[in-house]
Amino acid sequence: MPLPNFLIAGAAKSGTTALYHYLKQHPQVYMSPEKETNFFAFEGQEVDFRGPGDEAMCRTTITILRAYEAQFEAVSDEIAIGEASPWYLYSTEAAKNIYHHIPNVKLIVVLRNPADRAFSSYLHVIRDGRESLTFEEGLLAEDERIAQGWEFIWHYKRAGFYTAQVERFLKRFSREQVRFYLYDDFLVDPVRFLSNIFEFLGIDTRFVVDTSLRPNATGVPKNRLLGRLLVQPNLLRSTTKLFMPKQLRYNVSQRINQRLLAKPSLIKETRKSLLSHYQGDTVALQDLIGRDLSAWAKE
Repeated sequence: MPLPNFLIAGAAKSGTTALYHYLKQHPQVYMSPEKETNFFAFEGQEVDFRGPGDEAMCRTTITILRAYEAQFEAVSDEIAIGEASPWYLYSTEAAKNIYHHIPNVKLIVVLRNPADRAFSSYLHVIRDGRESLTFEEGLLAEDERIAQGWEFIWHYKRAGFYTAQVERFLKRFSREQVRFYLYDDFLVDPVRFLSNIFEFLGIDTRFVVDTSLRPNATGVPKNRLLGRLLVQPNLLRSTTKLFMPKQLRYNVSQRINQRLLAKPSLIKETRKSLLSHYQGDTVALQDLIGRDLSAWAKE
């Protein structure tokens, strides 16, 4: 039974969902049907997160090896076999478990300005109707929520301290196996960004991906009723599942999201405070990965 030879390991809210769907377009790539299996983060564990809406992650997380292997039963002649679970980077267990099962794997890590990443994480749960606090209130409540067992998406600020996360992987995997990318590069030139990843995976770099769809958009619904129809269980969503293929449903919902969601701005004072908290970690990170991250300090 094949296991993946590459993983999109993080960071969450750094374009990894878009990257998953773009890679699925390449004929030499096989991506697991379940995006975010989270297997290596929770292998053998009972997943019991307790925040609002956390039951979805509890339900979809794969914790048994046989079930994880089943994600790759349909592999045929693809060269690159992968999956995308962006919480692997943040998980304290994932690097160890990945090395145990697939020590020769290639790892893709996309890093985003941690202040922007934190706010995007907040907008994600706002979009899904799970967050009732302002971002600033959510930051103050973060430690208590973590202590109560809320899932990683609620770790707005804590998940952005990347240095220790990266070090966990570099302790086990060679530099040749791990390739670091910046989210800003993805935004500026997605074609070049993807071509570099294709080269890393040893597949045809000339393949052109349709990047017109931007999956997993976050923001505040312009219309609350339509927002609830898109993200919460209801008769309309249940009915479409009966006659519309999963990928088509996803594409339609994402195109609607692009029109429906408004993107609020992070309050300047909050951003400044977050950047101050991350400053030391960012300096250490740029030395670790060999990339200039001075742009992250800009307010």
